[in-house]
Amino acid sequence: MRLWCRLGLTTCLMFASVAAGAQTIYPIDRAAILAGSRFDLKVEFAGVVEVGKARLTVDGRDAAEVFGRAPEFIEREDGQPASALILRDVSLTALGNHTVSASDGEHTRSVAWEVFAGGQRQARNVILFIGDGMSVANVTAARILSRGIEQGKYRGRLTIDEFPAMATIGTSGVDSIATDSANSAAAYNTGHKSSVNALNVYASRAKDTLAHPRVETLASYVRRTQGMATGAVTNTEIQDATPAAVFAHTRRRADYIPITQQMLDSEVDVLMGGGSASLLPQATPGSRRQDERNMIDAFRQHGYQFADTAQAMADAAAKPETTRLLGLFALGNMDGALDRFFLKKGNVARFPNQPDLTEEVRAALAVLSRNPKGFFLMVESGLIDKANHPIDWERSVYDTIMLDNAVKVARDWAAGRDDTLIIVVPDHTHAVSLIGTVDDDKPGPMRERVGVYQEAGFPNYPAPNAQNYPEKVDVSRRLAVFYGSFPDYCETFRPSMDGLRVPAVKKGDIYVANEKLCEQEGAQRREGILPRSADSGVHAVDDAILRAWGPGSERFHGFMNNTQVFRVMAETLGLGR
Repeated sequence: MRLWCRLGLTTCLMFASVAAGAQTIYPIDRAAILAGSRFDLKVEFAGVVEVGKARLTVDGRDAAEVFGRAPEFIEREDGQPASALILRDVSLTALGNHTVSASDGEHTRSVAWEVFAGGQRQARNVILFIGDGMSVANVTAARILSRGIEQGKYRGRLTIDEFPAMATIGTSGVDSIATDSANSAAAYNTGHKSSVNALNVYASRAKDTLAHPRVETLASYVRRTQGMATGAVTNTEIQDATPAAVFAHTRRRADYIPITQQMLDSEVDVLMGGGSASLLPQATPGSRRQDERNMIDAFRQHGYQFADTAQAMADAAAKPETTRLLGLFALGNMDGALDRFFLKKGNVARFPNQPDLTEEVRAALAVLSRNPKGFFLMVESGLIDKANHPIDWERSVYDTIMLDNAVKVARDWAAGRDDTLIIVVPDHTHAVSLIGTVDDDKPGPMRERVGVYQEAGFPNYPAPNAQNYPEKVDVSRRLAVFYGSFPDYCETFRPSMDGLRVPAVKKGDIYVANEKLCEQEGAQRREGILPRSADSGVHAVDDAILRAWGPGSERFHGFMNNTQVFRVMAETLGLGR
């Protein structure tokens, strides 16, 4: 039975069948909330609350008085022997610290919230670049491959090396020290901590993945209150965790079909990446939909220009009348730089006209800059993470170079404007390290060819091309990069030339080493350090390194939590005033 009533200065009366214990309140303790941003306030009681004893207050005032309407009372949430209070889509504008208390008449729980706002607006635009899973070794290797190194000195610097502001970022979530891309990207987009697999919601006990307490995203806030343009650009599926964090709300990041609908409802102006499988009718080969709805047509009906190739994207972006653009360039994830430009593996044969991330950024800037009120743009180089997981460092590094190239496009566009904050940050890291070189000209087994200290010398990759990529990756003296988390697999000490590496394959209920790798000359069989249910490496809890440029970048320094990245963006845009 689901019973609700409207609470006045006292609360709804309910008969107690189970004694209530400690309450859980969302947003959680120490939450920092942007003034005027919308969120769901939820109280979960441990049991069914006795008649007349449930109470919710803010700074001692009844919630109905503070928010202008009373919470909904649910006697048995989802049939469970536990009650709940819910206030959807509320906001607070009084700046400062607030105490929120919930009582069942016997037990009281309080949490402290801070409501903040920005001051004078410093930036008209904010561009947030996320190198998904980008770790220190990825950046160091990208610098070596794309700029070269001689006698200990680099022949050049990455674009991100020139950024004046840096900070280390803590990425842990509500439920664990180890995060995933959903709750880590959600922290950047909402300023709220969350749980693994959760996108812009607090993970409550609700059974419906779409019913958990929501918090408003930065894209939604700036569109609603400032009239700014917004965009999400990636080379993964557009419904994947990091791009979806710009607009979606769900407890389960794999809810691609509901996320696609939320993407349409959000009215984010520029959306580009892979993921057309979630928009095409069921009868279309490769579609993952369970109906015949054509979501691409739905976007067109909402004023979006549609592009499925690099040229179509560029043509649409060049039209002065284009203010909304949907670009979908693959059924699933797009292909990374190493496969697209050199090895021609992955889906390149089926989708040969995918744009580079730099081309996507150029198109996004052309469209979004037509809004005189400014814009917020999130750009993800998502295949860094997709390659780090299967222990494929070469692909992850080539896509780190791609990210740096895309950052240069944005930095050059913003140069001299003094109105654009650019942030480059991983959402999390991987346990990956660069320790020296592997030299095929040395004798003996592969492990004896690993050079460290003075034996490492320097790799012999060819000089990078005009796009900063070495055109050959399978050189005789290459970087020695190894991972600290892995399943059972065989280390080959060589790049995977036939496509994305597959370190482990399923055998019964567990994953075992992929024998195709083990058959390679000199391969070393390694027993995994992860549970046997793991088929690839996992994220690290190591701090992420943030770099920033432009107005507001001076706010980044020292150690910061990932939620503070949202706060800096909000304050730099002068939000909440």
